[in-house]
Amino acid sequence: MKLLHKDIEKDNAGQVTLVPEEAEDMWHTYNLLQVGDSLRASTIRKVQTESPTGSVGSSRVRTTLTLCVETIDFDTQACQLRVKGTNIEENQYVKMGAYHTIELELNRKFTLAKKNWDSVVLDRIDQACDPTQRADVAAVVMQEGLANLVLVTPAMTLLRAKVEVTIPRKRKGSCTQHDKGLEKFYEAVMQAILRHINFDVVKCILVASPGYVKDQFTTYLFNEAVRQDNKILQENRPKFMLVHSSSGHKYSLKEVLSDPTVTNRLSDTKAAGEVKALEDFYKMLQHEPDRAFYGLAHVEKAAEALAVDTLLVSDKLFRHQDIPTRSRYVRLVDNVRDNGGTVRIFSSLHVSGERKLFSLRL
Repeated sequence: MKLLHKDIEKDNAGQVTLVPEEAEDMWHTYNLLQVGDSLRASTIRKVQTESPTGSVGSSRVRTTLTLCVETIDFDTQACQLRVKGTNIEENQYVKMGAYHTIELELNRKFTLAKKNWDSVVLDRIDQACDPTQRADVAAVVMQEGLANLVLVTPAMTLLRAKVEVTIPRKRKGSCTQHDKGLEKFYEAVMQAILRHINFDVVKCILVASPGYVKDQFTTYLFNEAVRQDNKILQENRPKFMLVHSSSGHKYSLKEVLSDPTVTNRLSDTKAAGEVKALEDFYKMLQHEPDRAFYGLAHVEKAAEALAVDTLLVSDKLFRHQDIPTRSRYVRLVDNVRDNGGTVRIFSSLHVSGERKLFSLRL
């Protein structure tokens, strides 16, 4: 995300102009938007025109509209963001008060105005505009006939490809069909890796499976890299790390990221840090339950007593449309930070934050 302009007054009202540069930026924008905000962006509008002869035609024109936001829709798979609202600035194509839906586009600027920019929203902008915050971990979680290729970004876990291939069973005296099926499967997974992983950015590629599937696949992968003279795979071979998982389904990724060897390898990534924080909380809840609290009321009391060391909270709570409720969460975060505590805001699109989590460690 690129920040072009920021104008926020002392009363926390104001506006920012941003340019989303990649799909993850749409998720950040989704978390910035609230009902009642003002959004100004370029959009396509279908308009009717009447010629001097009286014939009526229609055409699609690009225009810039300013909407009062009423509905926000985010497609998690396609990372597309649509915002519906009423036009609040005069426009030659759209009447004042008319409804319109804007689909925000990559590399097209938009301006967002709010009556109150709180600390959580401003932190989100800082995170989105930090060039060091990128998808630096990829994972292939697989079993025979099924593979999920996932990118782990600082804000979300993105399923980029799902490969499913029917593999015939081994028959007595002949494994030919089974071997051909496996080869077809491995080839599909290899193509998915080449298509969806940016090796210039990704620091580590986890290959996880039960049994020996991961070992057989990586052997196939690098044999093919040599046979096809694929320099990209050969040069990035040290980035591949084999890990055990209980299955090839996406939910096994949480188990993979919790592996101590993986945690050490990925110690400088946000995703691994979140998983470790969550594991630490569960351990404390199990072994020292008097030092671990969850639930808003209990956490607020602990914060008032200046007893919070680490606060874990899902970003889902900050999308609450009730302003007093949202302000309550923001005040809690500010209180913990002001008193020297650590706050970890979990993304609800991360494997570490998929459940609505609100907990802390004393």
